[in-house]
Amino acid sequence: MKKTTEEELALVLEEGEGYTLEFKQNINSDLPKGLTAFANASGGRIFIGVDDKNQITGCSFSNKLFSQIETMAAACDPPVAIEIEKLQKHKIIVIHVPEGANRPHRCNKGFYLRNGASSQKMSTLDITAFIQAEGKVRFDQQLRLDLDWKKVLDENRLNHFLTLARIAPKTDTKNLLLNLGAGNYKNDQFYLNQTGVLFFSKDPTQRLFHVSVVCALFKGTTKAYILDRKELTGSLLENVEDALIFLKKHLQLRWEITRKSTRRNEILELPEVALREAMVNAVCHRDYLEQGAQVMVEIFDDRLEIYNPGGLPKGLPEKDFGKRSVCRNPNIASLLLRCDYIEKMGSGIERIHAALEKENCPQVKIDFHTMFSLVFLRPTYITPQDPEKTREKTREKTREKLLALILDDPKITINQLAEQIGLTRNGIEWQIAQLKKQGRLKRIGPDRGGHWKVINA
Repeated sequence: MKKTTEEELALVLEEGEGYTLEFKQNINSDLPKGLTAFANASGGRIFIGVDDKNQITGCSFSNKLFSQIETMAAACDPPVAIEIEKLQKHKIIVIHVPEGANRPHRCNKGFYLRNGASSQKMSTLDITAFIQAEGKVRFDQQLRLDLDWKKVLDENRLNHFLTLARIAPKTDTKNLLLNLGAGNYKNDQFYLNQTGVLFFSKDPTQRLFHVSVVCALFKGTTKAYILDRKELTGSLLENVEDALIFLKKHLQLRWEITRKSTRRNEILELPEVALREAMVNAVCHRDYLEQGAQVMVEIFDDRLEIYNPGGLPKGLPEKDFGKRSVCRNPNIASLLLRCDYIEKMGSGIERIHAALEKENCPQVKIDFHTMFSLVFLRPTYITPQDPEKTREKTREKTREKLLALILDDPKITINQLAEQIGLTRNGIEWQIAQLKKQGRLKRIGPDRGGHWKVINA
């Protein structure tokens, strides 16, 4: 048993409950739930004498209380092995629960499993799947015994995560990683696990070659002609953000100009909230044990496809999809939850549906039989039957972008407009002439020293 130092206690209280941490103000009948949940997962610690607001309340030390805890652990089936630590100064009891050697464990209220920061009751299907999967360690919990954690740790990536999670950096990095669920001890030696590699290591794809994200833009509606391709090889968080940059680069934008504001309002053809949720879902719930495939982001003229290896997790029937969550990678999900990349466990698909409905976009098509795929129909897709209509819509988009740039900078030059929009100077001059004819744009003053004025209809 590794003893809890004052520094580590302060860190635990700052971080709050998580995948390997639980707080209880007092001993009650729910304690066996937490004991079995940690034993059925990768272990954890229960702090007695800390409330749900991370405040120390203390508890009364007595032989009767310690005996009660040991009796509850022994009453589980099979019994849960525990070690009790007493933090005398703060009157806190720490119950150390190792990963169970004879899983699954049950208490008098059923079978429980740690999922994020809560202990969730397992259904019959969950229990069956758990038993079938025993002997295979979850990917995100596998220790990297081949890596020296000090040499591979990228402190910039760790500090970026801590900023997002609103956790103050600590000198004791080892305990920080332990409490985040990014590493653990084996034979008194600390190692990063696969979660730690994905989030905090240097060159993650050199250590896990199959975890990159591949983004591609195709011409037309098939994969015959590729226009752009990028393989993302950063940390898990960086890959999500870089994929969104790729999407925003190649999906259509429209600009809204209103009477009440002189600033342009950029609107992506598919809501960014939905795209972010889809990317987070892909990296969080993919089957990392499948090394023959990667997360793919593919843009076609008529659709966007985001898919990842692995169908539905074991224990989640098709009829329950979207109604309840079975987490394939709980450590990864827990860190994403901490830094607000996911709002709550199992809410991603609901948020995608809501975002699309709000923007009057077609609903996403979901398939989970071989790969897990999300197909977004592009609302801006124009069929090639009416080329003149297509050309006119393109011209109108160009004029709206031109007006938006002028609103941002009324003294912008024709050369600057040409550079930002991607047209020749003659093309910009033609567009300006059309806007003047329509009464939407006016020149105030001379060519040099004057400015543009947008006239709202």
